[in-house]
Formats: sequence, structure tokens, C-alpha cells
Amino acid sequence: MTTTAPSTPSDSLYQRLKRVAPWFAGHPGALVLGIVGIFVGAATEPAIPAMMKPLLDSGFDRGTLELWKIPLVLLLLFGVRGFAGFIAAYCLARVTNYSMEKLRQRLFEKLLRADSKLFATQHTSGLTNTMVYEVNNGASLLVTTMLAFAKDLVTLLALLGYLLVLNWKLTLIVFAIFPPIAWVVKNLSRRLDNVTRASQDATDELAYVVEENVLAYRMVRLHNAQSSQTHKFGTSNQKLRQLALKAVVANSVMTPLIQMFAALALSAVIMVALYQSTGDGATQGVTVGSFAAFITGMLMLISPIKHLSEVAGTLTRGVTSLERGLNLLELAPDETQGTHTSDHAQGEICFDHVTLQYPSATAPALNSVSLTIHPGQTVALVGPSGSGKTTLANLLPRFLDPTTGQVRLDGVPLKDWSLASLRGQVAYVSQDVVMFNDTVAQNIALGETVDTARVWSALEAANLGDFVRSLPSQENTLVGHNATQLSGGQRQRLAIARAIYKDAPILILDEATSALDTTSEQAVKDALNVLMQGRTSLVIAHRLSTIEHADLIVVMQAGSIVETGKHSQLMAQGGAYAALYHVAAQSTDNHFSDSQSI
Repeated sequence: MTTTAPSTPSDSLYQRLKRVAPWFAGHPGALVLGIVGIFVGAATEPAIPAMMKPLLDSGFDRGTLELWKIPLVLLLLFGVRGFAGFIAAYCLARVTNYSMEKLRQRLFEKLLRADSKLFATQHTSGLTNTMVYEVNNGASLLVTTMLAFAKDLVTLLALLGYLLVLNWKLTLIVFAIFPPIAWVVKNLSRRLDNVTRASQDATDELAYVVEENVLAYRMVRLHNAQSSQTHKFGTSNQKLRQLALKAVVANSVMTPLIQMFAALALSAVIMVALYQSTGDGATQGVTVGSFAAFITGMLMLISPIKHLSEVAGTLTRGVTSLERGLNLLELAPDETQGTHTSDHAQGEICFDHVTLQYPSATAPALNSVSLTIHPGQTVALVGPSGSGKTTLANLLPRFLDPTTGQVRLDGVPLKDWSLASLRGQVAYVSQDVVMFNDTVAQNIALGETVDTARVWSALEAANLGDFVRSLPSQENTLVGHNATQLSGGQRQRLAIARAIYKDAPILILDEATSALDTTSEQAVKDALNVLMQGRTSLVIAHRLSTIEHADLIVVMQAGSIVETGKHSQLMAQGGAYAALYHVAAQSTDNHFSDSQSI
């Protein structure tokens, strides 16, 4: 799909429609058939006023009209109109739904490959609202409105053509109302566009409040924060209501203005027609039938003119909604990557003067960190919260990129690696476990074909075998939304089973045993000890038993490495690690204290 330049607030509605139009060009046959249906249906509109002239002139005055023709013509007329309308509606709906399926698919694929900065600047509810609701509603509004627009436009042109043939001088009066109508539509459409964009932002804001309170419902209740959250929601809710009313005002004011112009034109037409019918005007001989036919055609013009005046509002809302999806698709950058691949990395990792600073932070999260990890080494990262341990680990699968410096795997800079190949080398177990609403087996084999034997091997290694056997469908049991029906320890062991199943050459364990009781922890540690053999492992942990046997302990503070060495070496130095160790050894759970300064 060829993309066009993003629209700006100064762009005309026509320019913005040109931007979204390519997405509806995928089924030209259905599109053409739909347009033909529109033209055929709308072209029959002048037949109604055209019937008035012979009906009045021949049917009443001279009695020469054959009455049986009236129902025949009406049935034929409305049959053609109905069939043409059905064809137009179905064909355009087909084009719309296929196009939106393609756009939604592209948006989801974009979401999966977008740079991680997207998720730092946009919240979940906003992205969901854009992909699921805004795009769908925008497309429905756009196509429905375009269908009505095309029908009304053809109807208007057909009626005007008939009126020109019937009495061209009276028709000139009708043409006089179009310039002021165009001026009203142009100005009110710009106002409506601004209000629509503001309404979308307000909707995202309201959805975000809901999202926060769903995710943090325990904290809200624990701290009795219902009143403050209700006020927060009420403020956003009120803002959305005010913008909705402004949109109604901007959209609704068009109709009475258009009707006033139409009433002026109709009044002028009636006066001139009556003047002509007296025989004193320049044109004489206006029959009752021709006068009635012209007035009927003139009155029939009001409906399409009214609808056309409202088109700008609904088109603006539809285009604005679709543009949100297109902006996400076209403006959000993809993750950058290289072409280097490897079936199985050796596991040598080098952090070369790496500095990383978040845009909103005053101090760097990592400050000129240099560290070399040899293949097969187990490296423990130690330090208080905020010292940069997790940030350092997140550089390896390129969840983050350094501001300066370079990270290399097997001597190749990470930016030169294919992302799929790079991330295929890494298994990651975080303290923040994320599970999908799928089966136990699918959650373990995430991204790979399910091998039942390997699944059970991973479950046994993670000390989950007995638990899964007790489930109704065993490994085929659905775990629910983020596996919240499982305990914290069970969810963490399920995440460990996923890492065991992946069998990657590099392991990142970020507090991987933090939610386990002593019995489960020992069983999982035994499995991890076997798994880590011959693999490069980065272990972020506070428990002494996890850290003591590491090949290398890296002590971090405020984004910098302050000490490195084995447990015995660091204890002998009597420095920051030794002080931290003594404090942790005195605690009941043998954890390093996050608040301890090192």
C-alpha cells in the first residue's frame, strides 16, 4: 500500500480524502458496481416530478392518460430504485469491510514491530481505541456518508438537469443559492474538524482513567481513593460532554442555514413562475402541469441539498478517525535492525562505554558502563532499586538502545543483528510476569510450535508438573486473563517453564525466584542451575543464595559499576558489596535491601 504525506490541520477535506482513498481501492469490481447502483438509483429521481406534468395536463384536463400505466410505471420505478440501492449498499459495504480488515491487520503488525518509544508515549487504552474503534467507526462513517453523498449529488444533478430542460430561467434562481451554501459548509466544517480532534483526545483521556482504575483497583480500594478517582473521571467525562455538544452545534447549525437559503430560492421561483403564468412575462404559456412539475422538482432538491450540507460534518468525523490509524501506521517508526543472523550465539557480551539517558530524566540511567561477559558465565547484577540493573539487562534484547556507546554480542554490534535472530538467542524471565489468555502449553511454547513432550519437561523442571496435572484439561487448560487465577508463585514458575522451553544460549533472570516459597524456590533453582550450564546468564537477584555462586558479581550504584568480582573477592575487599552482604545476612529472608546505599 502506497502511503501519502500525513495531513495537517490546514489541509482541505478533499486533500485528506485523497490520503485515505487508496485503502478503499482493493476491490475495483465491487466499487464500480456500487457506483453504478448509486447512479441508477439516483437517476430515477427526476421521474417523479416528470410524471406530474402529464398527470395534471392530460389526466385531469383532457382525460387522455391511460390509468393502468400509472401503477405499472410506479412499481417499475421503485423496483429499479430499490434494487439499485441494495446493490450499491452491499458492494460498498464489501469494499469497506475488506479494506478495514486489511488496515486493522496492518496496524496490528505495525504495533508488533514499532519502536519501543511508541509505548512510552502512548497508553494502552489510546492505542486500543485507535485500532479497534476509531478505525472501524471512521470507515463506517466515511463509506456510509460517501454512499449518501454520491446518491444525493447524482440526484441533485439529475433534478437540476430536468429543471433546466423544463424552465432554464427559473433554474438560474436555484443556482444562486449554491455559493452561500458552500461558504457556510467550508467554515463550519473547519470548526467541526477541530472539535472532532479534541473529542478524540478527550475520549482517549477518559479511557485511560478507566484503564488505570481497572489495573490498580486494589490500590484504589486500599487507599480509599474512590472519591478522588471519581472526580478525575468526572472531569474528563464533563469535558467529553462539552465537546460533544459543540460538535452538535457546529453540525446542526448548517441545516437551518441551508433551509433558509432554499426557502429564499423557492419563494423567488414561485413568484417568477406565477408572473410567467399570467402571460405578462417574457415567457408565456406555463401550464399547470409544468408549474407543478417544477415546484415538485424544486422541493425535491431541498432534501439532497440538506444532506449534502451535512456531509462535510460526517465526512470530517470519519476522515479524522481514519487518520489516527494512518498516523500510527505511517508516522510511528519501526525498530531498526541489521541483517546479521546466527543459529546459536556463543554468548560473549560486551558493554562498551554505554550511557543511556531517558528524555525526561535529569541523570543518566546508565553512565559509561563497560563490562565484558564471557560465554557460559553467570553474572549477577547487584544494587539497590534504580541502580540500573534491569536497564542494563534490557539493552541485550534491544528493548532499549544506548544513548552513547555500544553493546556487542559475539563481537557484532546489536544494531547489526536481525532482531528475530538476536531475540532468538535470549530467554527472559522478569519479576513482572505476563501471560496470554491461552492454554498452559501455548503460553510455554510462545512463538513456537507446541511440542507436548518438551512442554511437560519444562513444567517438571519448573516444579509445575503436579499442579498442571490437577487442572481440568492439564496442559490444554486456559489460564485466563494474564493467568490471574494462578498464584504469584505459579505464574512465575510458568514464566520460568517458558524460558526453559525456549532453550536459548543467553538467559536473563530478573528476580526470577522472587515470588516463590522456599520449597518451590529450591526446586526451580535446581532446574535453573542445570539450564544455565554452558549458557551465558545475567541474574538480577537479591537473595544471597542466588548470588554467592555466580562467576562474576557486578555491583551497581546510580547507573555505574562500582565493584566487580567473585563473592569471595568482594567480601575480602570489604567494600560496598561486603557491607550490603552483611546487612542482608542479618535479615530474616536473606535479601539485599533495596534501600541500602552501596
